[in-house]
Amino acid sequence: MKTIGMLGGMSWESTQSYYSALNRGINQALGGLHSARIVMHSVDFAEIAELQARDDWDQAALILGNAAAAVESAGADFLLICANTMHKVAPAIQQRIDIPLLHLADATARALTTDGVTRAGLLGTRYTMEQDFYRERLEAQGIEVLVPNEHDRTFVHDVIYSQLCQGIVSDESRAGYLRVIDSLREQGAQAIVLGCTEIALLVQQQHTEVPLYDTAQIHVNEAVAYALAP
Repeated sequence: MKTIGMLGGMSWESTQSYYSALNRGINQALGGLHSARIVMHSVDFAEIAELQARDDWDQAALILGNAAAAVESAGADFLLICANTMHKVAPAIQQRIDIPLLHLADATARALTTDGVTRAGLLGTRYTMEQDFYRERLEAQGIEVLVPNEHDRTFVHDVIYSQLCQGIVSDESRAGYLRVIDSLREQGAQAIVLGCTEIALLVQQQHTEVPLYDTAQIHVNEAVAYALAP
């Protein structure tokens, strides 16, 4: 079994979901008392969030690059960035390490393509919805990406930072997200990409008929397969 490297803490609410899912996936594959071999660096998210807000992605890349190098030095065989937004600096992080980085957006694109989805709605932080670093990875696989209107983007973003990253799950916010999901479906979205690892804490498949793609679980599935591959 390969050792999984995790860059976590962005936020820790979703990182704990990653940790549980990775161990559950390894145990389901191997049985018995097996669990995942993991090396993790968990950052102080307040520092990263402030850099995001200041548009200082270079400093964020430096912090995460240093963390990634430490994870590699501790014995990780490959790396997961346990957050969608921070894949904006994935190329800079990959330059700091010699181990593979499993890109979350690429894993998501593969899952969508496998299921024949060619037009998907994307929910996430404002950075993920409005900038190109994530959408272009999906579009490169022939997937048209739809995002909410400006008002809805603000709502989706604010719920992530003011509630989900702090462990607050609100029925009112869930209803708002479901309204945004329905709007994207009306625009032609065949499925919705939960492009922030916290969103699955709020909205699950049981809440809507629109197919949801939980990017954290998709990432975990690829990581488990990679960890167990010969």
